[in-house]
Amino acid sequence: MDPNAYAQQQQEYYQQGPPDPRYAQSVASFGSNNSGPSSSAASFHSAGTHVTSPQAPSIAPSSVQQQEEPEFELGGRPGMGRGDSAAVLRTAKTKAVDLRAQPFTKQYIDDYRQRIKADPDPEAHFAYARYLIDAAKKIGGDAKDQRAVRKYRDALIQESLKTIRRLATQGQPYDEAQFFLANCHGTGMLGLQVDHEKAYHLYLQAAKQNHAAATYRVAVCNEIGAGTRKDHARASAFYRKAASLGDTPAMYKLGMILLQGSLGEARNPREAVGWLRRAAEQADEEYPHALHELASLHENPSGQIVPYDPIQARELYTRAAYLGYTQSQYKLGQCYEYGALGCPVDPRRSIAWYTKAAEKGNSEAELALSGWYLTGSEGVLKQSDSEAYLWARRAANKGLSKAEYAVGYYAEVGIGIKQDVEFAKRWYMRAAAQGNKRAMNRLTEMKRQGNKRANIARPTRQQAEKECVIA
Repeated sequence: MDPNAYAQQQQEYYQQGPPDPRYAQSVASFGSNNSGPSSSAASFHSAGTHVTSPQAPSIAPSSVQQQEEPEFELGGRPGMGRGDSAAVLRTAKTKAVDLRAQPFTKQYIDDYRQRIKADPDPEAHFAYARYLIDAAKKIGGDAKDQRAVRKYRDALIQESLKTIRRLATQGQPYDEAQFFLANCHGTGMLGLQVDHEKAYHLYLQAAKQNHAAATYRVAVCNEIGAGTRKDHARASAFYRKAASLGDTPAMYKLGMILLQGSLGEARNPREAVGWLRRAAEQADEEYPHALHELASLHENPSGQIVPYDPIQARELYTRAAYLGYTQSQYKLGQCYEYGALGCPVDPRRSIAWYTKAAEKGNSEAELALSGWYLTGSEGVLKQSDSEAYLWARRAANKGLSKAEYAVGYYAEVGIGIKQDVEFAKRWYMRAAAQGNKRAMNRLTEMKRQGNKRANIARPTRQQAEKECVIA
């Protein structure tokens, strides 16, 4: 994965709150001062034209479901740290879920409040605070008195915050409460004002108790300068500490730092691969990145860092793809389209994997679907000019220069849209501004031709790929 792209993703993690399911669902509907990313799937207005959303092909990768998943074993058991503590956290989560399964009624909340007073366990109090957040979302009331219902829900949120603050700051501070409260300050959850300095301080306090995820957040804050000044040496040190504590994204990040020689660290491919492998051992739907990175290393014919092994690369990509990683899903779409990495040429599987990635917003996959719709695939996908255009437009609106060129080409030729040379020029100019040579050449040719309409034949799939219309 592109280190710059991952750095951006880290910043988004910080700004939007943790992707940690223990908290995300509990706080999602309350008082965030930061709006999440809006979907681009509904309609498009770039370049002055409204465009309907494209339709995803109704092809699920049923032919590549779990029975096709390769055996995968990187070897070795993850060391103590997040890999093992995750089981403890899952146990704690299970307890919280059991509690939240109880009725969300005022009577039950009152009884729970009385029971918890006699319990000295901070984990139990933290579970109670999280329960209150859920209760505030779900509790019913008199439909005729919504003002009273809202007031009661607000009171539950305030009680929850009071409990979490107490756990985070008084007596022996509870690291999970510190981490949760830091997330609230960092993202404006539960109605709090965004305060990156408070968030950083709380992350740091939790990190002092060896809270792995908080240690990782301290590293991110030092790298991007959120709540503290930028300090790459300090960031690198905290990434290493978090990785040693077993934090999966920290292992991946440290591996990338050592692979690239960034943040002031000397390049060390051997150690980098070790950390990537450890991260891959713990890969899940939230953190599949290391699987993809290891796959790309094994795909490199030079074999300078790891042995060249296309079959291993395919297996790693497949593992990441099943975990929902869109870059790996797109890669498998390519493999089945062109017969790479030991995959057979299989349009159905190719389209299925491209669809998986495109439905999650992967612009490369969206453009690839445009290519499949341009020509269709007998018995698999019906040819559709309109869908070819719409998928290319969807990718182009995200700034993919190849897609911008494709939209210009479609407009110039009249594929899926009324032929419009001026509209085509605007998209060629967008692509050219990003250094797309095909677009530059096309603009030069259009200028040379003047007002004469170009006689461009509709491309075959092979011609389209060669001319970089869809590839």
